[in-house]
Amino acid sequence: MDWPHDPDAEAGSEGMRKYGQAILAKKVDEEEDFPLSKAEFQERVGDHPVRIDYETVVSVADVLAAVETEEFEDIQSFNQAMGRALRTQGNWPYETGSA
Repeated sequence: MDWPHDPDAEAGSEGMRKYGQAILAKKVDEEEDFPLSKAEFQERVGDHPVRIDYETVVSVADVLAAVETEEFEDIQSFNQAMGRALRTQGNWPYETGSA
């Protein structure tokens, strides 16, 4: 896919390789953007890349396809919806263990 910017360049990950939800959260301004509609977010950055792991890159639109929420009231509801979508799609490479 042709991305509007390199997912590992400054616009994609602020000069360092960042992944998944960290990339999605950087695309919103907690103070200015909320409430935020899913449609508005997709229109603004749907074609942007999201690096999932060292070899997988998907678009924001791909992630949003699994988001059921139509509007995010605040950054917390946004992050929760994105996390659920990433997990649903199998794009959450982080394992949690119990001690």
